[in-house]
Amino acid sequence: MDSQNAAQIPAHSWESCLAAIDSLLTQILQRGGFALSFAIHPVLQESSDVESPEYVVDFAGADADLLLERNGALLDALEHVVLRAVRLRDEHLGKISFDCDDWRRLRTEELRLTAQVAAERVIDTGDPFALSPMTPRERRIIHLALGDRPDLRTVSEGMGAERKVVILPVRPPTHDHGHDP
Repeated sequence: MDSQNAAQIPAHSWESCLAAIDSLLTQILQRGGFALSFAIHPVLQESSDVESPEYVVDFAGADADLLLERNGALLDALEHVVLRAVRLRDEHLGKISFDCDDWRRLRTEELRLTAQVAAERVIDTGDPFALSPMTPRERRIIHLALGDRPDLRTVSEGMGAERKVVILPVRPPTHDHGHDP
């Protein structure tokens, strides 16, 4: 953890939060009869990626495929329920991520690559490009991946499960040459 993030959450708070996550997950997995184990570990921060989590809860085991079905729907649901149950403040929700067999990290890399390829298509054609519907987390990855591109802008369109990112070219403003100042 870097010093800025360490100052935001005292170490004893992280320790109690992580202990609560550990305890709750242990109960859920035992009572649910899941053949899964997990480990909570800190993530080495890359200075260029301030959006990366500080801690990852990694799952493994015979039932890992269950967590990853339907684009990680159960993994997402488990993360949401557990982080809400331990009353993690909203501003800290992104600091702990649940993953299984490195799926989330690989999916993030895939989405960033997809964003770059789609961006180049938009620049080449000048036409907007709509990506497939995505979860809020996945849409955020796309928006962040293209956020520093002055030649493009991204918007989310649609409702609910059909919400998707559209990548648009930024066209220079048209000037009305018929009026002199």
